[in-house]
Amino acid sequence: MPGGAIVFDPRELRATGAAMLAVAAVLPLLPGDPGVPCPLRTLTGVPCPLCGMTTSVVDTVHFHLGEAIAANPMGMVAVLLALVLLVARPSSFRLPSLVAYTALAGMWAFELHRFAVI
Repeated sequence: MPGGAIVFDPRELRATGAAMLAVAAVLPLLPGDPGVPCPLRTLTGVPCPLCGMTTSVVDTVHFHLGEAIAANPMGMVAVLLALVLLVARPSSFRLPSLVAYTALAGMWAFELHRFAVI
């Protein structure tokens, strides 16, 4: 983490973002509920910061924005980031460490509140 930032390879992020968007587009078409339960929540009853991300991304891709926000607002950010990486194709991507840690703490507080842990 040089300079207090997390440096990502945009090529890897583009491929990951494209895969995320493709899976989110087809996931509702699969029979049954293909969701994977959160291991932390399953073992302890405490949700992790990423709980609801799959639901949020799928809902965002299908323009169910109210449901996306209710599941995990950062899913909308992930979709937006994937689209920016695919369209703008930046040559580098740096995320300040403070932003990453603050986002994770905010996501966890949201999930703890959503599941009535706090």
